[in-house]
Amino acid sequence: MKKEFYERISETVYHEKLPNGLPINVVSKPDFAKSYAFFATRYGGMDTRFCLNGEWMDTPAGIAHYLEHKMFDTKEGNALQELAKNGAEPNAFTANAMTGYYFDSTEKFEENLRILLSFVSVPYFTDESVAKEQGIISQEIRMIEDDPDWQVYARMMGALFQKNTARTHIAGSVESIREITAKTLYDCHKAFYTPGNMVLTVVGNVDPVRVADIARSILPEDSGPVIPRDHGTEPDGVTERETSRRMEVSMPQFLLGFKCKPVETGEGYLRRNLIGNMACDLLLGESSPLYLRLYGQGLINTSFGGAFEMMPDTAYLYAGGDSRDVKAVAAEIKKEARRLATEGLDHDFYERVRKAAFGTMLRGLNSFENIAVSLTEGHFAGYDALRFPQVFDSIGEEDILAFIRGELTEEHAAMSTILPK
Repeated sequence: MKKEFYERISETVYHEKLPNGLPINVVSKPDFAKSYAFFATRYGGMDTRFCLNGEWMDTPAGIAHYLEHKMFDTKEGNALQELAKNGAEPNAFTANAMTGYYFDSTEKFEENLRILLSFVSVPYFTDESVAKEQGIISQEIRMIEDDPDWQVYARMMGALFQKNTARTHIAGSVESIREITAKTLYDCHKAFYTPGNMVLTVVGNVDPVRVADIARSILPEDSGPVIPRDHGTEPDGVTERETSRRMEVSMPQFLLGFKCKPVETGEGYLRRNLIGNMACDLLLGESSPLYLRLYGQGLINTSFGGAFEMMPDTAYLYAGGDSRDVKAVAAEIKKEARRLATEGLDHDFYERVRKAAFGTMLRGLNSFENIAVSLTEGHFAGYDALRFPQVFDSIGEEDILAFIRGELTEEHAAMSTILPK
């Protein structure tokens, strides 16, 4: 097992790749009683079309999320209950490009780790249990579809992207999940829940060698096939400039999105992510000139904010919130982006944003969950997440300006609004 010390952040990580292809990361935290285990597969809501055994398969939207729900079922009962009996706090989530299962505990860590690895690697479904889950997930979907926050975001994604499956709702639709059967779930598990497509990350006061031995004793010996995915060939422009819907809201809501160029995997992926997030803070963060001006004019309130997101073959920046004049706010955001592109950045403000962004990433090392998820996302995208200090060093003002000039332009913009009935 390889031991690596990251001097600039004072973190020690043990790495090992098992013969079956599973990468293992153990982040040593000897001064803590709690330990955290995260077992994830590179399979999420956007992976609806893939090639298995030489044949391209189109699967229903929402199947990765559905599979996550059913994975806790075992022949003996329910893995959540077993972990809870041992004092663990387990859960799971499905994102666009990843599904993760995790727990934290202060005792019986090795026993809990065995349970986690066992139920995730050995599926158990019946037609009856799959049919029963449809009602539960359908109810979830209907609740989400009645949420204006979700509607404004989903409609923005539909306006930005025409082909890319990032526009697909992770939970799917009531109609799409009706197509899911036990066989479909088994097929997707066989394709993606393989050691070569997964990562195990543990953070805490644990023995790294014992972690690797437990994984070696439980998981399959076969790495599994490499699965090509098709996320859709996306044209350059947006699908539509504006989309609007009326709902039961007291004030108009909006999201203004900018469709950005995707980046290939590797350390450049992390670099682009840092650049996009700093550009977002410089343009519309709470201490930015734009935010202070719009807030002072009463055009925005504390709901206003934004983010930069990256997924496989996809990237976008968006901003929005509640406003009595959504068109005026959107126009001001575009105007400020043009001003920065022409006049450049205020150097002192840039330095403050840069230091704040670096500080946020350092504070993230206090969270076991954040460390585990960051290392996993980094592995799937081909970079080492704990090298972020070195990547920060490579970024300058011109990199931020190049991003603003190239990505935050009128032709890349799409607007989604929810208006009162």
